[in-house]
Amino acid sequence: MDKLIIKYLSNKASEEEIAVLFQWIEASPQNKSLFVKIKKAWALTVTSDSALEWEDIQEKIRFQLENQSSNMPKKNPFRVVKPILKYAAAAILVLMIGDSYFKNTDNLELTPVNIVNNPPVINIGTDKATLTLGNGSNVFLEKGKSYTNKNVTSNGEKLIYESSNAVGEISQLEYNYLTIPRGGQFFIELQDGTKVWLNSESQLKYPTAFIEGQPRNVELVYGEAYFDVSPSTDHNGDLFKVFTGKQEIEVLGTEFNVKAYKDDYHVYTTLVEGKVVLDNSIQSNNLIPGQQSVLNKETNNVKIAKVNVASEISWREGIFSFKSKPLKEIMKVLSRWYDVDILFLDHELEEVKYIGVLSKNQKLEEILTIIKKTKFINAYEIKNNTILIK
Repeated sequence: MDKLIIKYLSNKASEEEIAVLFQWIEASPQNKSLFVKIKKAWALTVTSDSALEWEDIQEKIRFQLENQSSNMPKKNPFRVVKPILKYAAAAILVLMIGDSYFKNTDNLELTPVNIVNNPPVINIGTDKATLTLGNGSNVFLEKGKSYTNKNVTSNGEKLIYESSNAVGEISQLEYNYLTIPRGGQFFIELQDGTKVWLNSESQLKYPTAFIEGQPRNVELVYGEAYFDVSPSTDHNGDLFKVFTGKQEIEVLGTEFNVKAYKDDYHVYTTLVEGKVVLDNSIQSNNLIPGQQSVLNKETNNVKIAKVNVASEISWREGIFSFKSKPLKEIMKVLSRWYDVDILFLDHELEEVKYIGVLSKNQKLEEILTIIKKTKFINAYEIKNNTILIK
């Protein structure tokens, strides 16, 4: 199998061989560990002497593997926190070693990237948000800056509201807004213990504390959010509801993802575990784990289908997981995270479908180069914080 791995890393493996390799990687942690070791040895070999012949490269890699220290840490770096991501282990493996798994990988070429002189610096997204208080004042939250006010604190990476026991009884709701800009993300824990992860270009409206005996209502004004809801049984049966424009989501203690961007024609609700009831004033639908509801904003029609949940929620784990997504949709995701505009000079490329698993911590130029290696795009150019796809 080591020969096949080296063949894959050198872009000499066929599509059938790549499929066999990734099935083998997914089979056991030992296989994954061996793959990573060979990948590291490959990087050292090619970097130190790119003129080596094929047989020499194989021999040098075997020598490095045989002489590696036996005192290496044995902790498995591929442990996945959520059970729902277990079946995505192979994909996450590819992310963590900095590669992409995609179709049409035969005879790939490393061709130069067209970049203008002195292009602007494109920053990787980070934790940042704007908190709008009940009096209308704004507080900018970011890494390295702490904030405390009444029943809320922030360390610059998350926003935590005190529990109901600390707040006491209230008679009137006071609402806050948390707005995530392009190039940002943020985590918030509401007063009832509900946890919410907000993706780039999103806004959440919520009360600073909930009133006992009333539904716990929040609104995803726009954008994408992952909810881990504190169950009703812990709050005397008080329901939790999420409003997203034309849709109301009634939650029964569960985890789910909602994507409702302003420039999308649909609202996507993906259930990870538990149960939700969706109501758009025309029809009501129940979701079971693994299902996704797609609401058409214009017609109010709803379609429900089984989806790859790990792929849909991978953004929360710091991963871009594109499963046969059109390049137009992929570039929209990248533009939000890297806060850039992306334009297609060849509009036929917009519908080209791509499969890839990438890290949100990678530079945008690296991701574009990986996509370019598939030969689905000819070139790209960075100009005035705009990416031109050719």
